[in-house]
Amino acid sequence: MALRDRLKRLVQKPGSADLAPLRDVVADAGERERRVRALGDAELTAAASALRPPGVRLRPDATGEGSELLAPDASGSSGASGRDGAGLGARGGSSRKKGGPSGQENAGGADIDLAELCALGREAARRTLGERPYDVQLVGALALLRGQVAEMATGEGKTLAGAIAAAGYALRGRRVHVMSVNDYLARRDAEWMGPLYELLGVSVAWVGQTSTPDERRAAYAADVTYAPVSEIGFDLLRDRLATSTADPVLPRPEVALVDEADSVLVDEAMVPLVLAGAADRAGADPSYADLVRRLRPGRDYGTDTEARNVQLTAAGAREVERALGGIDLYAPDNLAVLTAVNVALHAEVLLQRDVDYIVRDGAVKLVSESRGRVALLQRWPDGLQAAVEAKEALDASPSGEILDSVTVQELIGRYPVRCGMTGTAMAVAGQLREFYGLDIAVVPPNRPCVRDDRPDRLYATSADKEVAVVEEIAAAHAAGRPVLVGTGDVAESERLARRLVRAGFEPVVLNAKNDAEEAAIIARAGAPGAITVSTQIAGRGTDIRLGGPPVEKTPGTAPLDDPAAGTHDQVVAAGGLLVIGTGRYHSSRLDDQLRGRAGRQGDPGASVFFTSLQDDLVTRYAPDEEYKGPVGDDGLIDAKQAHWIVGHAQRVAEGVDLELHRNTWRYNNLIGLQRAELLAERDAVLRGDAADRLMAEKAPAKHAELVGLAGAAEVAAAARQLLLFHLDRRWSDHLAFLTDVREGIHLRSLGRGLDPLIEFNAEAVPAGKRLLPDARAAAVAAFENLRTSGDGALDLEGAGLQRPSATWTYLVHDNPFGSLDERALRGLISLFKGRRSS
Repeated sequence: MALRDRLKRLVQKPGSADLAPLRDVVADAGERERRVRALGDAELTAAASALRPPGVRLRPDATGEGSELLAPDASGSSGASGRDGAGLGARGGSSRKKGGPSGQENAGGADIDLAELCALGREAARRTLGERPYDVQLVGALALLRGQVAEMATGEGKTLAGAIAAAGYALRGRRVHVMSVNDYLARRDAEWMGPLYELLGVSVAWVGQTSTPDERRAAYAADVTYAPVSEIGFDLLRDRLATSTADPVLPRPEVALVDEADSVLVDEAMVPLVLAGAADRAGADPSYADLVRRLRPGRDYGTDTEARNVQLTAAGAREVERALGGIDLYAPDNLAVLTAVNVALHAEVLLQRDVDYIVRDGAVKLVSESRGRVALLQRWPDGLQAAVEAKEALDASPSGEILDSVTVQELIGRYPVRCGMTGTAMAVAGQLREFYGLDIAVVPPNRPCVRDDRPDRLYATSADKEVAVVEEIAAAHAAGRPVLVGTGDVAESERLARRLVRAGFEPVVLNAKNDAEEAAIIARAGAPGAITVSTQIAGRGTDIRLGGPPVEKTPGTAPLDDPAAGTHDQVVAAGGLLVIGTGRYHSSRLDDQLRGRAGRQGDPGASVFFTSLQDDLVTRYAPDEEYKGPVGDDGLIDAKQAHWIVGHAQRVAEGVDLELHRNTWRYNNLIGLQRAELLAERDAVLRGDAADRLMAEKAPAKHAELVGLAGAAEVAAAARQLLLFHLDRRWSDHLAFLTDVREGIHLRSLGRGLDPLIEFNAEAVPAGKRLLPDARAAAVAAFENLRTSGDGALDLEGAGLQRPSATWTYLVHDNPFGSLDERALRGLISLFKGRRSS
């Protein structure tokens, strides 16, 4: 290990990995390019297949947790450990290295000639895609094969680099799941890269929301499977409730290659993916929505400085009690009423239409804060979801009880090898190392970035800022320059668009209301004079080409971005794409993602952020900071102190988000340990005779009686189903119990000055220890009541086995009430506010 790496690990300071060994491999690949180019297609496929070490192959029907990789010996040639398991040498050779702080298995699996892989991958891409990968793309692919996160700027070809890396893993005998952020990107990339994989002799498939169980099973049997991270999580949850060994669709987890890695691994790491079952629960009473709508802010209710919590005042409580017929709102018998009022108040005051959600096709659709698009399948917990639906006078959506859940972080953590790619990784290098053991490889662009990142323009008020934004857009448009404007939410994007229309412009708006058109809108954003107003575009997945997208050539014409057509040169002469941010985001990383849309592959471009002291970021995270200095006639502020306030607010927001992530992980870690113990028991029951042996031991007379009536095989199958049912039932009840504990424990822990986590564990640990004994006891009791039906079959339903009539999956927008995590950490904002940078 180099001295620099040793020092970095000693002080635990994340930094970029050393790329020198990777460049040596790429140089070696370059020397082989002429030889590889002379190969025929069949010869190239054979050469790629020859990279697979003897005996290493994937079992075609390997699904479920128990499936295994077939290796040439019992020790498993893919079993070495360590982050740098690829052992990249100076000329592409490889060696096994053990150890490494990440705990990841050998990132490469069995050894292969990496230089040959790069040479073959480059030639396959040239033939099938018409693209010869740049050296930096091959460096990115090698970084992925080394089990790292490759930071590559927008437009540098991450998709192709990821495909070459995925093929490399597959040729090493590893099954790869390429995780994207949505269905569109999963299908697009699988089909786009399909010819490349085929020429390399690697099978590829994709999974989407509409895929059937059989289609999913077939897709996961491929060497490389593209799928949204949410769909893989939902398949995991469904597999965990399998009642037959033929039901699971997922294979054993091996390699997770995550696209937009920072967004998935950080922004959405703690988002719970949920499997729910039908339950009889009514929607929210619309009368509560009408009641809280009549309450007055300040007099009847108040909010905290971060606008995360709202509560009734004494006057408000009296008003509610009077409206409900003079009841005592705080009497024990009225707990349900108090809860309904508080939920309705939260929905009315803290959740804003066209900011936190939109209404589309008669339903509430949540908006992702980090992406500005509709968060597919995402919802709030049932009570709040119903309250928002009542607020908007919509029909209640189906509700139910949670059968199981898993966070994105837990899902990714199942994979022994993890890697990813994104344009903005270094800003969260510490989190990627802390939570995933991942290092960052910062891959330089193929051409130097010449984008002009201008200093922020800070204004005293939001109104002054918006006037300045429109003036800046007008000046750029007059010069024929395309402009991309990034806004904070749907409402702001539409407000700015209306202002632009009144000024005589024709902006194109991209937000959660029309995100189905995003690829086409973003692709056209580089056309001369185009004005595109968009919410946060992290993960949009489409490059902005100066001059606009290429079109199919017709006789006598040229593609739009061909210099002969004039549009590309016209935009270049005008200065390239101008990116404008209408305010700093809660994370500097999101600012960088927006900036990165300009200056693609050495193109000219510029970026500038317009901010104000009235921006939500400032009022929420630095409300006590005041600026009393000079202000220009147009509202512009140049003073360093004022600019410091904006930067300080952003740093506070980032610090709070990190602590919430860290604290939430601590709670979920215990739940994960308990789930692992239950799943081990469940797997033994599903795949063996543990249930039958339990019944024979605990209810021998009943067991013998039923064997005599129905036969040993039928009794064993019935015992298995009963025990599986009660294991699942107890786990669902346990999750509900832990939710209640987590929501309520802050009252006594904070009141007594105790650590909420310790208090949570004090209740969660004993409850977890009772899980398996209680499930077994309930299953034995049900077995004792088992009877035969009229046709002689065993009547499982009569013994209490009634699974939900329907199940569905969704993502939960966690902690909507500023629950335990946020309540316990609200003091963090004050703590961060008090810090001054040196």
